[in-house]
Amino acid sequence: MQPSKASDWMVALLDAPEDEALHADFERWLAADPAHARDWEEIAHTHAVMGLATPRHRAAWSGRGGTPEEAAPVATGGKIVSFPQRRRALALMAAAMAACLAVILLPDAALRLNADHISPRGQVTTLTLADGSRAQLAPESAVALDFTGGRRIVTLLAGQAFFEVTPDPAHPFRVLAGGVEAKVLGTAFEVRDMRDVIGVAVREGKVSVTDAAETAVLTAGGWVRVGPDGKRAQGRMNPQEVAAWRDGRLIARDMPVAEAVAELRPYYKGVVILRGDGLARQPLTGVYSLTDPDAAFAAIAEAQGARLYRLSPWITIISGS
Repeated sequence: MQPSKASDWMVALLDAPEDEALHADFERWLAADPAHARDWEEIAHTHAVMGLATPRHRAAWSGRGGTPEEAAPVATGGKIVSFPQRRRALALMAAAMAACLAVILLPDAALRLNADHISPRGQVTTLTLADGSRAQLAPESAVALDFTGGRRIVTLLAGQAFFEVTPDPAHPFRVLAGGVEAKVLGTAFEVRDMRDVIGVAVREGKVSVTDAAETAVLTAGGWVRVGPDGKRAQGRMNPQEVAAWRDGRLIARDMPVAEAVAELRPYYKGVVILRGDGLARQPLTGVYSLTDPDAAFAAIAEAQGARLYRLSPWITIISGS
């Protein structure tokens, strides 16, 4: 019986990755109704269930005998390597995905309720704010605005944003993200909220960055990152490389593979699964195209000696095991 739902199609494609007829049926199903494409996009958006955000919702996997990261098939030398209990793992994957959809999508619903602007997948959005400042939002980024009563406050709810701030000494421009505040009078800088890591980087001018522990003043080329444990890292970079995503580039310098894949995900139309905690933590250095995430995933896999496996144009696995 042919699958009728996006989640069923994902399991079917994983179960028979070499079935060209199944691939053709899937493409026909996808093109048959715009609702099918929307459903698939929704499933693709929940890649966090099987990818980088799995630990964030670890409780949803308890008692299910492992995560999809532990059960997915991979490729070696162009051949399929199947795990002994693959069908059982796929069934667990389907059940886990269904259980986690609510966990993942409820925060998205809250995000949409709280956000004034959300940038769509694969698209950079440019905003002119009430004070004349300009903001650029990376794909799948969201902000809430408060420009009333002389305030100039932007809350970054998710993703990455670059700001070019109109000077106003009487009214500082503030960006809030995950317990970190960046405050300026007039400058150009980036703020990012990549789930577990909050970052600020300055292209020009000065930015005061405050978290629960301390305040630092950054000048052009300065950056600071605050991790999920509250630990702060600080350094310098070429100011012209700040928010390189605006030019369609991901510039990685000793960046964890997990973070690089997280930055590429909003530009990819399907699901990308990163397998292996060791691979996720490996440092990565290079320049990758955000306009061609397939090529970027392949280059990352090659640089790390990992396996890249495409089950269809919509599903990519990078495996370090």
